[in-house]
Amino acid sequence: MPAHDRFKEIRRFQKDNDLCMKCGFCMSSCPVYKEELVESSVARGRNALVKGLLKGQSRFTPEMAERLDKCTLCRSCTANCPAGVDIPAVVTAARADQFRERGTKFPFNIMYRQVVPHRRLFGTLAKLTGTAQKVFTPRAHGTLRHLPLLLSGFGKGRHIPKIAPRFLRQILPVVNLPPAGIAVKIKAGYMTGCMTDFVFPELGKKIVDFLTRQGVEVIIPRQQGCCGAPVFMGAGDFETGRKMADTNAEAFKSLDYVIVDCATCGSAMQDYPKYLADNPDRLTAYTEIKKKIVHITAFLTDVLKLPETAYKVKEEFKGKTVTWHDPCHLNHHMGVKEQPRRILKALKDINYIEMKESDRCCGMAGAFSLHHYELSQKIAGRKVKTISETGADIVLTGCPGCQIQLMDSLAHSHSEIRVMHIMDILE
Repeated sequence: MPAHDRFKEIRRFQKDNDLCMKCGFCMSSCPVYKEELVESSVARGRNALVKGLLKGQSRFTPEMAERLDKCTLCRSCTANCPAGVDIPAVVTAARADQFRERGTKFPFNIMYRQVVPHRRLFGTLAKLTGTAQKVFTPRAHGTLRHLPLLLSGFGKGRHIPKIAPRFLRQILPVVNLPPAGIAVKIKAGYMTGCMTDFVFPELGKKIVDFLTRQGVEVIIPRQQGCCGAPVFMGAGDFETGRKMADTNAEAFKSLDYVIVDCATCGSAMQDYPKYLADNPDRLTAYTEIKKKIVHITAFLTDVLKLPETAYKVKEEFKGKTVTWHDPCHLNHHMGVKEQPRRILKALKDINYIEMKESDRCCGMAGAFSLHHYELSQKIAGRKVKTISETGADIVLTGCPGCQIQLMDSLAHSHSEIRVMHIMDILE
């Protein structure tokens, strides 16, 4: 590979690479640094490593790959940086240049290129996984199953929810109209994501039912696929990421809004133009879909502008104490922080308590928790502590990825606190 081409993605974000003042403000907020306490685990340290690549002082080695991989991309460093330097973008770009030079390891190379981009194949594999769960993974905590040590490549001792017997796209039609007597006020697409489609289809159905009762015609395009976050942001495979982004941009191009219930999906799709737009046509298409993306909580509060009386708690949750976990991709990436709180504060039949450091990373970060499970659990342990201190019966969030991580972590601590998506408690 020509020298000028080796770091073409990094050079796109060289301004951020150069702007870092090495002040160390990122040290107080980085979830990985708090556990490892080594310079290469914090934003300014990773930035220095990337600067070394550009200067020819270092190269893409297995050690470099590990340091780049140990970033959750939570953007807490950027949020706390006096200059707002986007080191997570520098890290993502470095992953992309590294991928072009070294590829990624088995079995992720097959999963990311041959399985995840192909929805039908992905769904078939998910069903097979669901069947295997019944045989190899004993029930461990409620609906969770304990993944044994023999499958440690997917996380030692991880407690995981079971794969749904029927996926969301098998339950709901493409076009979902309001009930008889309710006029259509607005038409919107619904990006179901992988977790809601394959693991939490009941969440998707609740969301569609709630929206249609508010006069929203909900479209669930069958051609939509994975958002691509683990592929282009995690592994650095921009080439495959573009194919996935093309699919989703085409699937939703005729709609004015694309509702997401997953913060990771939403932030990844909003980042299509930032990372993947390699020609004018893609820049136009990706910019258009970026404008349409809206998290379900922001759609209810900012687009529909529902009155407080529209939010009611399901009977089974009345009188419960609940707290809220801010997903990093929802808060730091999508800028959605107050909207879910407005909904929770409108609910008169629950006791809402704000937890300390509600925006602390839970350690999920997609494939990060697969590659570095023990580290992700150390990060999650701090979150479990702050959740427990609230005395809450339920911790709510706006991202199924965070939901799975917190379910696993609370199960490890033998806690009876339930983890749910915010839409799960609404009537």
